[in-house]
Amino acid sequence: MKITAIRPYPVWVGTRNQLIVKVETDEGIFGWGESGLSGREKAVVGALEHYREFLIGRDPRRIGALWQEMYRSQYFEGGRVLQAAISAIDIALYDILGKALGVPVYQLLGGKQRDRIPTFATTSAPPGPEMIEQARGLIEAGWNAMRLSPSGHGDSSIYEPREHIAATAKWCVKAREELGEEVVLGIDYHHRLSVAEAASFCQKMPSGTLDFLEEPIRDETPEAYEALRRMVDVPFAIGEEFASKWQFLPFIERDIHQFNRIDVCNVGGLTESMKVAGWSEAHYVDMMPHNPLGPICTAATVHFAAAVPNFSWLETRTSTAEQLGFDNSEFFPVQPRIEKAHYPVLDAPGLGVEVNEELIQKQSFKFWEAPHLKRNDGSVTNW
Repeated sequence: MKITAIRPYPVWVGTRNQLIVKVETDEGIFGWGESGLSGREKAVVGALEHYREFLIGRDPRRIGALWQEMYRSQYFEGGRVLQAAISAIDIALYDILGKALGVPVYQLLGGKQRDRIPTFATTSAPPGPEMIEQARGLIEAGWNAMRLSPSGHGDSSIYEPREHIAATAKWCVKAREELGEEVVLGIDYHHRLSVAEAASFCQKMPSGTLDFLEEPIRDETPEAYEALRRMVDVPFAIGEEFASKWQFLPFIERDIHQFNRIDVCNVGGLTESMKVAGWSEAHYVDMMPHNPLGPICTAATVHFAAAVPNFSWLETRTSTAEQLGFDNSEFFPVQPRIEKAHYPVLDAPGLGVEVNEELIQKQSFKFWEAPHLKRNDGSVTNW
């Protein structure tokens, strides 16, 4: 079997683009993958074109060897753009191999350890009574883990952290009081805070209010996370922007965090994800995958979640509180579907996703740019 084509499709789905990638073979078997670098799809397409030049004619079943060749056969190895391209190809190769052998992808990863994948959902209303009501609706629909909405995250131009952390903390405490101790509550700060701001936020709440704090600060300096770790007792959920096992290294080895927000479409595909999972298991860090993309990412992550022992919850952006349209059924007629806050583990060969290629070929790429936020003094801050 030989690779005959690699076709990237940057497609507008819901509120942003999805970069899905088709890898074709001379035996008529093809696989689908997805890149996770939202907002920079054109850059990833360029990387895919470079990889295509030497992957055409190669055996797609040699997944590990091809991963190493894509990563190591260049002087400037790694980085988020290249790893996003490698991720999409790697996932598509697993899809091909599963189809060729007639088995679901999780069988290629060691077999499934669970039959259904628990998820966490996210409230969309800002902190306040509506957020609490959305959370109640999630509980009624079957969710026992959820992420609350921080104040100010809907703003598209100005974000001043100190103006929002007090209100967010107040409503997190209120949510815990009204929803009870059984439900798992977390919050995502999208790395918008400084160490001092994140510490102040946590210190405004009684211990036990939150079960996880996601991406409170930027990840470039592990020592900054260690400083924050010494000041707060909330478990950290971080790593969605990490692009290799090497980026996870200091956080795992130094016991800085408790949940890995790994993204199979950014970190290097299923090949790299399984290595991070094994490493994390040795340090009692649970996998809590990032999943804000499309059905191909969801399917790949479901197979990953089925195969690893150290798993907590998979993110979903489809719930009673949030409908972003990323799971468009016209584009993806066969895909994982939420059932009572769980994704069933798919048993079809490969990933178990079907794509309406004729329809997506008619979609035009739309440039999408994340908000460029500023503080009140005019300085640039994090989105």
